[in-house]
Amino acid sequence: METKTFKYENEFGLENGKHLPELSLAYTTLGELNSQKDNVVWITHALTANANPSEWWSGLIGEGKFFNPKEHFIICVNVLGSCYGSTGPLSINPDIDNPYYHNFSEITIRDIVNSFDLLRNYLEIENIHTLLGGSLGGQQAVEWAIKQPKLIDNLILIATNAQHSPWGIAFNESQRLAIKSDSTWLSDSDNAGLNGLKTARSIALLSYRNYETYQRTQADDIETSDNFKAASYQNYQGEKLAERFNAFSYYQLSKTMDSHNVGRGRGSVEQALKQIKAKTLVVAISSDLLFPVSESLTLVAGIVGSEIEVINSLYGHDGFLIETDLLEETFENFYGVNPLLRKARSSSQFIGVRNFRRVLN
Repeated sequence: METKTFKYENEFGLENGKHLPELSLAYTTLGELNSQKDNVVWITHALTANANPSEWWSGLIGEGKFFNPKEHFIICVNVLGSCYGSTGPLSINPDIDNPYYHNFSEITIRDIVNSFDLLRNYLEIENIHTLLGGSLGGQQAVEWAIKQPKLIDNLILIATNAQHSPWGIAFNESQRLAIKSDSTWLSDSDNAGLNGLKTARSIALLSYRNYETYQRTQADDIETSDNFKAASYQNYQGEKLAERFNAFSYYQLSKTMDSHNVGRGRGSVEQALKQIKAKTLVVAISSDLLFPVSESLTLVAGIVGSEIEVINSLYGHDGFLIETDLLEETFENFYGVNPLLRKARSSSQFIGVRNFRRVLN
């Protein structure tokens, strides 16, 4: 899939009062916009993902999958601050003809959404049939649905929240402390802070998974006294991220996640959520430590007419990337797909809406 680039050559104002002298957004599209222009599926991505959801959500995106390019016009944009083609800390600042590095301005979720809207207007998209995303992507989706309630018909919010929690901020700050402890962090270099980034990723995994995940997947036999699987796994994941990401983008995007609060400037979270007009599905992961079910219940309590589905998963927060079969079933229920077309799945892995209606009523 070809990644395209949208360039905005004017100043782009930020929520903090600063500006970017210009910006670029890397994005991908699958399928064709139909004559009615009513088949747009806009996917918003999580912290370290890119603009190609068929790579990191392959179970849901692609020919023969739930979101099929033969039927849908699927678009995904790499967020500002990232390192996969959109303007970020390693981009050249045209004012000084050098990379931004530490001088890259902090970006909020609202800034990301405002940049998306520039691209949407450029592409002449006047209606989004479905807007969906998980984690940081879900934060973008809920913010956009509040800012432009008439734009979006269907909204799917997965493993996300209306306001980033003190718990989530604490995890992110611990990761930033790891990056700042790296002696190379203050240097003006693309590779600054990479060892710190590895440690940060190791910390993050503890919030993405849970006790049971490690117990089942990383346990050693009774004779092991060193070189434990869990230790090797943490090191491997840190190395893996350092090969494809950079500490600057990771640092900045963790602060972007922390900035998320739909109630800011709108009176309250509750008042903000009431502005959403889209038909809304909220999906939670039962074992999610980072975005617990209670945060999804806040969303569904505030969004008029919304539904909630909670799926059981061994994989905690990462379940929104892994449990694509279960997600497909929730989407089928939401859209009203003929139940005869559904695949058989274990009921023990799926908690329906009814169970959680009792909590809300």
